[in-house]
Amino acid sequence: MNRDEKAQAISELEGAIGSATNAFLIDFKGITVPQVTELRKQVRESNSKYIVVKNTLALIAVKDSPLKSLEKAFTGPTAVAYNTTDAVALAKALTKFAKDVPTIQFKGALLNGQAVPASEIQNIANLPSREELIAKLLYLMQHPIRGLAVVLNGTIRNFAVVLDQIAKQKGGGDEAPAEANA
Repeated sequence: MNRDEKAQAISELEGAIGSATNAFLIDFKGITVPQVTELRKQVRESNSKYIVVKNTLALIAVKDSPLKSLEKAFTGPTAVAYNTTDAVALAKALTKFAKDVPTIQFKGALLNGQAVPASEIQNIANLPSREELIAKLLYLMQHPIRGLAVVLNGTIRNFAVVLDQIAKQKGGGDEAPAEANA
């Protein structure tokens, strides 16, 4: 690469991984081209991106970004899977792929601007997704109101049953229920 090509590559890396809030550094040595294609597909499905970087250029590109905290991980063959939205979805996609292709190794991660060691990536993948957490929160918010509605409805229903029983006792027959239903 000449100087202009390097400057352009650094600029592209700054725009891509420099602005990422979530990033996973991967050692991809030993995986085949079809496996890389499958990995890229799975990463894309999680609304993320995957790029292979040249370490020296990547270190220059991330010098003013949160990824600088992972500079020791930029050794050997390095790929970066990154996004700005959902770290858990990306971690799930990567760990699922790593189970199928054991030659892939995690070097480290950046989650919401915080460096995370490679050993914690599996724990992150086990977290519920954003959608699941929102659903649980909505259920917890709705549950007390639903419970109150059930209790109030039960009180009204019990009151109606008591009135019906009183009407049956006083009316002495089928006339009271017909009037109660009307």
